[in-house]
Amino acid sequence: MGSSGFRPPGYFRKISEQFRDAPRNMLQKRPEAVRSGPRDLRDYRACIMKLSMIFAAAAIPLSVGFSSDAVAQKNYGPGVTDTEIKIGQTAPYSGPLSSLSVFARIEAAYFRKINESGGINGRKITLISLDDAFSPPKTVEQTRKLVESDEVLAVVGSIGTPTNLATSKYLNSKGVPQILVLASTPKLDDPDNLPWTTTFMMSQPAETSIYAEYLLKSKPDARIAVIYQNDDLGKGNLGWFKAALGAKASTMIVREAAYDVNEPTIDSQIVALKASGADTLFHASNARFAAQSIRKAHELGWKVQHVLLSGASVIASVLRPAGLEASTGAVTAVWLKSTENPLWDDDRDVKEYRAFMKQWAPGEMMEESIFAYATAKMIVEVLKRCGDDLSRDNLLKQATNVRDLQLPAFLDGVTINISPTSRVAWRRASMARFDGTKWVLFGDIVGGPADSPASR
Repeated sequence: MGSSGFRPPGYFRKISEQFRDAPRNMLQKRPEAVRSGPRDLRDYRACIMKLSMIFAAAAIPLSVGFSSDAVAQKNYGPGVTDTEIKIGQTAPYSGPLSSLSVFARIEAAYFRKINESGGINGRKITLISLDDAFSPPKTVEQTRKLVESDEVLAVVGSIGTPTNLATSKYLNSKGVPQILVLASTPKLDDPDNLPWTTTFMMSQPAETSIYAEYLLKSKPDARIAVIYQNDDLGKGNLGWFKAALGAKASTMIVREAAYDVNEPTIDSQIVALKASGADTLFHASNARFAAQSIRKAHELGWKVQHVLLSGASVIASVLRPAGLEASTGAVTAVWLKSTENPLWDDDRDVKEYRAFMKQWAPGEMMEESIFAYATAKMIVEVLKRCGDDLSRDNLLKQATNVRDLQLPAFLDGVTINISPTSRVAWRRASMARFDGTKWVLFGDIVGGPADSPASR
């Protein structure tokens, strides 16, 4: 039979029959053995030896088949069963930034697709996505509900810089993974104090350094005005932009103006910035107010070089509402492929994305949803890597051990790298200029610096 453990058909049946019959046969023969003297006693001993061999033969395949090393052990955290993985998030379904809820809707659609094809290792994803209206106090309330009432495994892909900052300490104190959150602040890249947190957005230091380098090389005498959101998103990007400009920041930046997300318009701020004589406008703002700024500048006849954050550069939701003519010449950093650029029309990954949107999210805007699609793919990738160990500890381990992962929607060469000591997913992008219809890439893919410990 060899050492491979192979047994011919019927082997175990024969063993079990011998095992069943042996005691009865032995008892039947035992009186004869006693009466017959030493010769029959040898027969009895032989029977005992045979019985011992039967036990040994039966035991060998059992020990091989049920080795503790060979059988994977299931390990579940809260919200996980043999059939379900329950995760949670917050998103602004209402309020001034409700357009950002597209991330949650696309993720939910992608999870439905995954569930229809059998789920992740046989388990269906249940996403509980709650409205926080982009209000940090509401985010805290809803996050507590997800953890204490809904008992989710983790908070995954929640949206917003100030909102994720508001819940980070609570989630880390509870040992609840807060992973792949859509926030750019380096304050969340803090493994020492926030070990359960990872992000899935280009960090403020990395992105602003790309813009600063571009301006220092192409327009070293630029007079820069800055419009910024009066929270961690705007203030953070402004601060890191100044740091990247270095000693020239004080002479290049000629005026700054802030706005609150609840303001209906920022026309007065743009009028004041135009009066500064600036020839470049850096937008440390979200999509809605970037569109307002571009449109108002055009109305004022202010011919200015617009520099947009990547999150405020979508053609469908920013440039088209602002006016395509008004937006022409704007620059930004790009790390994703685009459905509005013919360059990617024959790209296999873009074709796959179009097919997904057509079947699973037909009511959503194609161009503005590809980042949400990439985020959903990343969430699924991390959950798949967990296998049957869906504990919170292992989920964090898998989320912080991603190396050189090329996501289908990302530009070639922009890879995902997340480690226990660095929670920023990527730091590379290509500059692009809007030509009136599409973003046109120029230059090489460039990378920003690692986040400074001073940000922590």
